[in-house]
Amino acid sequence: MSLVNELLSIKYPIIQGGMGNISNAQLAAAVSNAGGLGTIGCGTMSPNQVETIITETKEMTVYPFAINIPINVSPYTEELIQLVIRHKVPVVSLSAGNPAPYIDLLHEHSIKVIAIVASVKHAKKAEEAGADILVAEGFEAAGINSNLELTTFTLIPQICKHVSIPVVAAGGIGDGHGLAAALMLGASGVQLGTRLIATKEAPFHSVYKNRLIEAGDNETVILGRSVGQVRRVLKSPYAKQIIDLEQQGLSAEQYRQMTSEDYHINGALLGDENNGFMNSGQIAGLIDDLPSVKELLDGMMNDALTVMKERLHVFTWPSEKS
Repeated sequence: MSLVNELLSIKYPIIQGGMGNISNAQLAAAVSNAGGLGTIGCGTMSPNQVETIITETKEMTVYPFAINIPINVSPYTEELIQLVIRHKVPVVSLSAGNPAPYIDLLHEHSIKVIAIVASVKHAKKAEEAGADILVAEGFEAAGINSNLELTTFTLIPQICKHVSIPVVAAGGIGDGHGLAAALMLGASGVQLGTRLIATKEAPFHSVYKNRLIEAGDNETVILGRSVGQVRRVLKSPYAKQIIDLEQQGLSAEQYRQMTSEDYHINGALLGDENNGFMNSGQIAGLIDDLPSVKELLDGMMNDALTVMKERLHVFTWPSEKS
């Protein structure tokens, strides 16, 4: 059993990534019921909105789930910290900001803390601050990304080399082969985002799901490089509009307005590609079906174990010359 499993009291070392304002109880509960750690992403939602989802999730699962708080994105970070304490949510993941001011308080209430990092420097600081687990997210991931643009394959072994707490790999992972690769790189588990969109329980628009299923290897695009606020999304008329405006000198404030959670909802929940965007990681090119969450997680674990055993038998090392 992975240390991640033990720390989080879950069957599989698989965590759902936060999904901002499109987060919902259905998918979070489905992930937890399937043996992973479901997650409710707070985005910019009010504490009342988040509390409603927490209550719904508790009604749908008896297993642990997490709350993701994007520190510098949410206008309600302090209130959300108090909310998770009041509801005794067992796990909190902290992203988009410095987690240090909140870790001790959460630990006082026996809440495990996951810190989302994208560099060795930030990983070491999060460990020093007391984080229980790190999620190291590579540039292949969906949605808001680090400007450092470090890829998962290079990021994971470097972070694992410099910290002693468990590391979970995120970005470009969506099947058993990806899980096996992450474990071989030193990770103790994986975090999924895009792959969970294309599941039966995920209450997102069919246009979004079908776009992922039909996606090729070059179906995503990066927005926001010109203003230092990077985001990976599916190619669409709206995404092209933003790219064109960036080339014309779009300001950081205009960019923030055009990539607000309102437009995220337009794309993901309403299927409107002309007036909204759909977050997607590069894993989209590997998605070709719509399983249940349980089928996905069970399949990933079985495939990971199978492929690791098979590959060990394929490779034989030459004996030393006598």
